[in-house]
Amino acid sequence: MSRWLPVIAYMAMLFGFSSLSTLPSPPGDFSFYDVHIAAYAGLGALAARAFAAGRLRHVTWRAVCGAIALSSFYGVTDEYHQLFVPGRSFDRLDMLADAIGSVVGASGVGAWSIIRRRFETRDVL
Repeated sequence: MSRWLPVIAYMAMLFGFSSLSTLPSPPGDFSFYDVHIAAYAGLGALAARAFAAGRLRHVTWRAVCGAIALSSFYGVTDEYHQLFVPGRSFDRLDMLADAIGSVVGASGVGAWSIIRRRFETRDVL
């Protein structure tokens, strides 16, 4: 259960931000879509770790797919939640950015796992 606590806490943080009627502008030249991608990349990465039983070296593509599905679905529910927040709306492009971020984060953790395993099994001269 403890491996899921960071995922739940992160989801709660995202829920808290989406409950705000107005959000501060993203820094620099970033757009709100960039923020969505970054935020859901974090959720995708945490979910991939949780699906891999908390072991980053043993992330399988099954865990990656589960993380992408969970994170993307949470993005859909979060957009639905915003229908009930004054000043916020349901935005399909936000959902797409959430899904892209989920793929980036979960796939990044999966790729890192493959790289780590390959370097660990290499013979060092």
